Amino acid sequence: MKSTEILGLVHNITEKEAIEYTQKIQRQNDGFISIGFLNQHGFNLIASNSDTELYFSKITLLLRDGIGIKLANKLLGIQNSDNLNGTDLIPLIVDSIDYEANYFVFGTESPWLEKGAENLLTDRNYKMLDGFKEHKDYLDFLQHNIEPTVKNVIILAMGMPKQEQLAYEIQKNIQGSGIIICGGAIIDFKAGKVKRAPKIFRTLSLEWLYRLMNEPRRLFKRYVIGIPFFFFQLIKKK
Repeated sequence: MKSTEILGLVHNITEKEAIEYTQKIQRQNDGFISIGFLNQHGFNLIASNSDTELYFSKITLLLRDGIGIKLANKLLGIQNSDNLNGTDLIPLIVDSIDYEANYFVFGTESPWLEKGAENLLTDRNYKMLDGFKEHKDYLDFLQHNIEPTVKNVIILAMGMPKQEQLAYEIQKNIQGSGIIICGGAIIDFKAGKVKRAPKIFRTLSLEWLYRLMNEPRRLFKRYVIGIPFFFFQLIKKK
C-alpha cells in the first residue's frame, strides 16, 4: 500500500454521522472496534514506517483531522466532510454511550492522568495506567480487568504511533468487546495541562500553529520539518 492510499481508508463523514456510526457498529460487533484520527503527523509516520501503516489501516473508524489531510484529499480528488479531532469528538462519543460499560484510560502521567480522566469520565467506573509502560503491561492489565460480559471503553491517550499499535494488539489479543479510542492528547487537554487554541485559530484550521508557538522545541520537527515532508510525500506518490 502506498502511504497516499491510507487516505482512501479515512471516513470523511460528519460529526453526527461519526457518533451514529460508532454506536451502530459497536452494538453489532462482539469484539473490539477502534476509532482513530489521521492528521499530517500521522501521515508522515505512515510514510516512514510500514508497520505504522498497518496499525492505521486496521482502525475501524479512521477520521480526518486537520487542514493537512483536507488539502491532501483535495489534491487526490477525495471529497472532504467535517474536520473531526479527538479533543472535540471524544467527549461527545463518551456522552453518547447509553449502555453499561467499564472504562480504561491509558496515557500521560500523574497528576494529569487522574485529573483528565475524572473530567472526561466524571462518575463512570474507570481504571488507569500512565502512558509510559510497555505494550505487554497494558495487555496484561486488560486481561486481568476486562469483564467479558460487559462492554469496555478503552481510551488510549499516549500519542502516535504507540496508541495505534496498542489498539491493533488489543484487537488481536484481548477477549471482550467494546470501543478502543486513540485519543492523543485528550487527557492532557481535559486536565488543563495543554490549552486549546483560541477559537479564531480553530476556525482557520491553524490550531497546529498555536501549538507550535506554545511548544516550539517539542513540535519543531513535527511541523517545521514535517509539513514540507508531508507535501513532498503527497507529490511523490500521487
